[in-house]
Amino acid sequence: MAQRARFAGAAAALALGVLPALAQAQAPTPAQAPARPAPPAAAADPVFEAARAAFEPLPEAERKGLQDALVWTGDYNSVITGTFGRRTYDALLAYQKRAGNPAPGFPDAKTRAAILAAGDAARKAARFTVKSDPASGVVIGVPERLLARRSPQGGGTRWQSADGHVTLDTKSFGTGEADLDALFARVTAPGPDRKVTYKIKRADFLVVTGETATGKSYIRYAAGATGIRGFTIGYDKALGPDVDRLVIAIANSFVPFPDAAEAAPAQVAARSEPGSAKPASSPPAGAVSLPGRGAAPIAIGLVVAPGRVLSSASALETCATPRIAGMAARPVKSDAGRGLALLEVAGLKARASGLTARDSALAPGDAVVVLGADAGGGIAVSSGQSGAGPAGETLYAPLQPGSSGAVVLDREGRLAGLVALYPLAPRLVAGVAPPMSYPLVGGRVAAGFLAENAIPPGPSGGSSGSTLGAVAHGAAGSVVTLTCP
Repeated sequence: MAQRARFAGAAAALALGVLPALAQAQAPTPAQAPARPAPPAAAADPVFEAARAAFEPLPEAERKGLQDALVWTGDYNSVITGTFGRRTYDALLAYQKRAGNPAPGFPDAKTRAAILAAGDAARKAARFTVKSDPASGVVIGVPERLLARRSPQGGGTRWQSADGHVTLDTKSFGTGEADLDALFARVTAPGPDRKVTYKIKRADFLVVTGETATGKSYIRYAAGATGIRGFTIGYDKALGPDVDRLVIAIANSFVPFPDAAEAAPAQVAARSEPGSAKPASSPPAGAVSLPGRGAAPIAIGLVVAPGRVLSSASALETCATPRIAGMAARPVKSDAGRGLALLEVAGLKARASGLTARDSALAPGDAVVVLGADAGGGIAVSSGQSGAGPAGETLYAPLQPGSSGAVVLDREGRLAGLVALYPLAPRLVAGVAPPMSYPLVGGRVAAGFLAENAIPPGPSGGSSGSTLGAVAHGAAGSVVTLTCP
């Protein structure tokens, strides 16, 4: 009991963490590392690549839902990003093998539905509730069936199991009350009966995991404009098989500064899953750095000729003096009826896209690739699905604020259209817009508008491919963000 008390005290003194696998997945790659000889290129795994090709066209909500469900089934121990990597692949195989299907491959629709149902059942059984904690200011998921006891503490809240063997603490420090360096030194200090199993510190966060002879802890702090916030989980090792997955679910739910997230929404998970071929980025499928990165975008534009940019007419309704790459963008033609605008930017260095427009309307349910806004001022690449509404074609996708004019490509890399309108006050969940339907200006309409303005169709159909990145490649260098001074 004395040893357990010492462990609980150490856990309570910490304030934010993850299991090593999850911690490594959430840690950003260092900006510079010592040069090492490049390892021999591994041979492509055709089964893995086929699974990737089947996973990526799924709506983002389903991709993230599968990863979340696999956390709850005990098969996935990484960040829920919606990107496909070795962890997701292995988790899908593990579930299928346990369900009686040992053959490698991507699960069919029936099996995916079973995975989602199993995850939902496990989540409900734990009474896992994502809630705001007013005492610390964080948003966090709490397995209320296990952690039924709740009590206030300085700068946060404690949730604890009835027997005291599992404790979840939230903690906050105001500006100037603490700093990450001091916290990191404290939580990684050597102890007679505690071993640090993983530690990482960056400018704005730290993660530390540890063990005693009988217990485990997960610690994580994040620094923001209003101070430092975090959480700690401490639990008996004997409970590891059940509590480990709860730790992963709690860590994936954690939002340290929800008010800041609402004010400046960002795509979830600014990194890729370990083992994924996608570049580390804010959106699920990667991001492309373009001129003008840094300011919050109000719209997206496609460079269709030297110095000429096609965008949504709705962008000009809220900003009379838009800028692209820091330069003034002069409206040449705005057609509110078709929802399109053509702008001129003298000296713009981005290349013209050379895309051809799709010559037929999208069929409802067609998979598309969308180049929309990223809150950091760049371009976010994500998947979506076409639909049909009373006023014409629609797009269902996880677009973030500033995505009016987002460029939509079909799987052959052809221009399928532009997002006509993004709401001024979108519904946000933890600072992020979930998948929604948006009106779409079709590719044929866009081509007609350009022809009327003496801009001929491009000579190429873009880049086709089995992955989002491959499809987006042909347009990536021609997509820009519009900002408003």
